[in-house]
Amino acid sequence: MATDIKSSTAKRKLKFLAGFSLYFVALWFLWDTPVTYPLKIFVVMLHEISHGIASLATGGTIEKIVLDPYQGGACHCGGGNAFITLSAGYLGSLFWGVVLLAATGVRRIPNQALVFLVGALVFLLTAMYVRNGFGLFFGLAFGATLMAAGRKLPSAASRVLMTTLGLTSCLYAILDIKSDVLDRPELRSDAAMLAELTGVPTMTWGVIWIAVAAVVSGLAFLRAYRAA
Repeated sequence: MATDIKSSTAKRKLKFLAGFSLYFVALWFLWDTPVTYPLKIFVVMLHEISHGIASLATGGTIEKIVLDPYQGGACHCGGGNAFITLSAGYLGSLFWGVVLLAATGVRRIPNQALVFLVGALVFLLTAMYVRNGFGLFFGLAFGATLMAAGRKLPSAASRVLMTTLGLTSCLYAILDIKSDVLDRPELRSDAAMLAELTGVPTMTWGVIWIAVAAVVSGLAFLRAYRAA
């Protein structure tokens, strides 16, 4: 009996590793194709929403959020703690990626319900805060698509979708920090504005954030592996 349990556990872990490897291989080859484009814009939205939530949590406001088709965006905030608000973008999208991954492991909540809930939140937050044409179209369409998927997809497919959203959010956070801060420190990024605020160099913030992102992503992977 014990041998059967160990064998079943080993098979699940091998299946998890195989699926994880397949995801990264697919993402590697499809990264610059239209297939991954909606996922990238979704993560940009999480980034900007995280700025807004940080502003609200520290006594500020969200004036508006804009998303552009070139994978950029901005959250226009009023008041609040500037240090926390600026720090919340890249780390916020990482945080939401970890939350999405962790949620898929909660066996008491159906995966279809989770997909529907994520879609409903995207739809609602878009309607409340996004104020440009492309951003409104994307957020409402993406949210509605997820809600429809949550109602139509079986549990296994919903779990794959949730895992894909979570993994992409974690990975894109790391790549975004590298691209915006480490590769192009001259950009007026969150790190550059934080450098102006604190006197700590832009590159230092980039290194700190990417180290945090790598460690958190690694821990999330280990947790998912152990739960497999």
